[in-house]
Amino acid sequence: MTAKKQAHDADISPTRLEAFSDGVIAIIITIMVLELKVPHEETLEALLGNWHIFVSYLLSFILVAEYWLNHHMLFHMVKRVDNRLLWSNLVLLFCTSLIPFFTGYMAENKISGFTVSAYSLWSFVCAVSFLYLVTSVFRHVDMKDEEKRCLRRAAVFKVIVAMGLYLTAAFVAIANPYVALLLNFVVAVLYFLPNTWIEKKR
Repeated sequence: MTAKKQAHDADISPTRLEAFSDGVIAIIITIMVLELKVPHEETLEALLGNWHIFVSYLLSFILVAEYWLNHHMLFHMVKRVDNRLLWSNLVLLFCTSLIPFFTGYMAENKISGFTVSAYSLWSFVCAVSFLYLVTSVFRHVDMKDEEKRCLRRAAVFKVIVAMGLYLTAAFVAIANPYVALLLNFVVAVLYFLPNTWIEKKR
């Protein structure tokens, strides 16, 4: 059975696949919120003592939100779902579904060198899965269109830079977890830059 026939038999449209992905991402964000623990003491010190939990949540929320935004942008170009696109999307959802686990692991251990390194490595894995999705989407896009070529260049550039920074953060975390955490936030900021450039091109 060919990939095209498999997708057709499953009756999966781009809209349906995007809606399913939106639902999964919404659940991921909900799980992260539920991991936030309320301090029992009614003091400012107790509240500020949980700063590492809030920082971990903020970083992960931005990460998941950016995947959702870029996923939405990519699927606007999808006209047909084949087997590779279906599986690359599922791989991305699997990787992002484990972000709450690594977020909680980092937060519960008060942002140690090992936990930040593990978080950064998993963020690298997520970036690889997103690159797989990007290449799957652009297999079906007419690359004679200059706008589409700009979109592909920006998307690939963004992911490659993110992968490099995540790997760097994973190694830096052993010596200084806070610098590594800062590198993760740098990725969060850089993720928005290509999108701004793309919008100016439209």
